[in-house]
Amino acid sequence: MDIGIIMFPTDTAIQPMELAGACEERGFESLWFPEHSHIPTSRETPWGGSPGAPPLPEEYWRTHDQFVALAACAAVTKKLRLGTGITLVAQRDPIWLAKEVASLDMLSGGRFELGIGYGWNVEEMRNHKLNFKKRREILRENMMLMRELWTKEEASFTGEHIKFEKSWAWPKPTQKPYPPIVMGGAAGPKTADHIAEFCTGWMPIGGMYDFDGGLKEVHAACVRRGRDPSSVSLGMFFAMAPEGDDPLKGLADKGVTRAIFPVPAAKADVVLPLLDKYAKFI
Repeated sequence: MDIGIIMFPTDTAIQPMELAGACEERGFESLWFPEHSHIPTSRETPWGGSPGAPPLPEEYWRTHDQFVALAACAAVTKKLRLGTGITLVAQRDPIWLAKEVASLDMLSGGRFELGIGYGWNVEEMRNHKLNFKKRREILRENMMLMRELWTKEEASFTGEHIKFEKSWAWPKPTQKPYPPIVMGGAAGPKTADHIAEFCTGWMPIGGMYDFDGGLKEVHAACVRRGRDPSSVSLGMFFAMAPEGDDPLKGLADKGVTRAIFPVPAAKADVVLPLLDKYAKFI
């Protein structure tokens, strides 16, 4: 089981470079950063899109750009894998995003992993001129275009939402054919189909979704597409457990090979002792 860390990298917390160095020193396998471009103050969409959710924590609107932060982490580490947990692909321009991914993968020596998700904040997406109801289809087409840009000398793509003429785009990613693509979130039929079609793995938030049910959906989607279900790697964000229990208990039996522990967006005096606690699981 590989053990990683996830934190909202904010302007008021331990900074990404110090955190990355501390993670590598303690032997963690990976470090993951979430993203939100901004959070509209209207707060019309509850946290996670779930009615009755608690107030949204301030860290959601204080995050650094995840690619800038991870590039800084790459510069001060040698082995630590660096991932986005997750990138809101439908909100981003896929041409620029493809270049950011390829650049970070090359500059890090092939240590980058692209965690992706559909997003939940309606008003945030609206500010990006994105139709919330179309976000899944837009994410898929963005990923299809990005794969072309990463793997073809002359890339082009035509879909319902994208018309991209034949073009050159470098650099190409160091990892071939491109960095691992990991889907977050619940795996219903449509998400499972996207995982089977263009993702390397699935990594939902622990305790938030029906993991066993999602596994069945992913398995069925792979079978429909003629893909070996075992080729989909399994991980878990926020792999926590009630106090005193082993947070990894049972995960390996389900095929999970990576567990990501959370640390709060806090100063070093809070975060570093937590890293020491989690390092015992390594």
